[in-house]
Amino acid sequence: MEQELRSGGGLRAHSSVCFSGALIGPRIQQLLLHCAAALESNDVTLAQQAVWVLNNIASSQGDPNQRLTSWLLRALIARACRLCGPAGAQAAVVRLPASGAPLERAMSVTELAEYVDLTPWHRFGFTASNGAILRAVADRAAVHVVDLSVTHCMQWPTLIDMLSKLPGGPPTLRITVPSARPDVPPLLGVSDEELGLRLGNFAKSKGVQLEFNVVKGTSTIPKSSPKKQTLCQDLAFVLSDPPSLGLRDGEALVVNCQNWLRHVTPGLRDPFLDTVHALNPCLVTVTDEDAELDSPSLASRIAGCFNFHWILFDALDTSAPRDSPRWLEHEAAVGRKIESVVGTDADADGGERSESGARLAERMRQNGFAGVGFDEEEAAEVRRLLSEHATGWGVKREEDMLVLTWKGHGAVYTSAWAPN
Repeated sequence: MEQELRSGGGLRAHSSVCFSGALIGPRIQQLLLHCAAALESNDVTLAQQAVWVLNNIASSQGDPNQRLTSWLLRALIARACRLCGPAGAQAAVVRLPASGAPLERAMSVTELAEYVDLTPWHRFGFTASNGAILRAVADRAAVHVVDLSVTHCMQWPTLIDMLSKLPGGPPTLRITVPSARPDVPPLLGVSDEELGLRLGNFAKSKGVQLEFNVVKGTSTIPKSSPKKQTLCQDLAFVLSDPPSLGLRDGEALVVNCQNWLRHVTPGLRDPFLDTVHALNPCLVTVTDEDAELDSPSLASRIAGCFNFHWILFDALDTSAPRDSPRWLEHEAAVGRKIESVVGTDADADGGERSESGARLAERMRQNGFAGVGFDEEEAAEVRRLLSEHATGWGVKREEDMLVLTWKGHGAVYTSAWAPN
């Protein structure tokens, strides 16, 4: 293909295929990988030619492959401009495909609920994790959940309702959230304190006594520190300082990680899990995207994005009209992930680096955790959730984990762990 790209005839041949709509996924991926290789070798001419062809394929209004290509192309051009300066900018002289996505904005609580409900992407983890939590604390008088998530406590109304129905009456419940969290969609235009008040009112209506705490990070971190470094340090401070968490004797401690670990710098994930282990929780739940996107190789990360992120692009077409605000926000959130994975290097500030469920399981075991697994009742509850969505969604077991699938392809894993 490289020889074809270097010849005008090759470009014309590729563009005619593009316009006919017959260019299939593997061919697009091959072009993307050639563009990545050209950028890594500072071959501006080849990069510009690959971008020219890709630009004729990409469309924010096209099929899932075309929309995915649009975001990958934007990320590659952004990377070229950032890393290669004027030379990289020359590779971007073609018209960049419009993303068609809304600017990131803070949602209302109602909009956030609609966003979460559009697909089972988030609710799958909520449902499975809540089932494991309920089983772990069913006979305890007091429960304390340290919530590390990016979905602004949307998981907890269902758990509160479940606790309210326990035969012996509900335990008291404390929920602690850190003030520092990844600055990623979905964004919420309500403060943590206001969120706590709303949850408290809901819990009161269900007869559950709720205490909601927001823990501030350390103020000793220099303001010049990168955001990701600041997040990791703030989180380490919160978790390694039991007084700040207000741990109490007799409470069942649960640490809930929902789509969080991919925002922790890869080199700090083992120390993070060591800190969690030291708290001696009765349960740790981990949910994240089942993708390998942490390779130092740009080409490997692009291939990973192409082979994974098509899932939500494809699934969204069965979930809502394309002009739906929630549809647009979901797609924009995926585009932001792609820009983070492709546009930044492994340990760069703000970069997202997912690892597969299999690798997470290995990491958990190496850090002194044993899998708790999910019983059939919890798996059945997940299947009931999926029955509310398109028929392409499914669930499968992989060792102690449950994995959300789309058309048989793994999308999101959820797992439950306890210290050995």
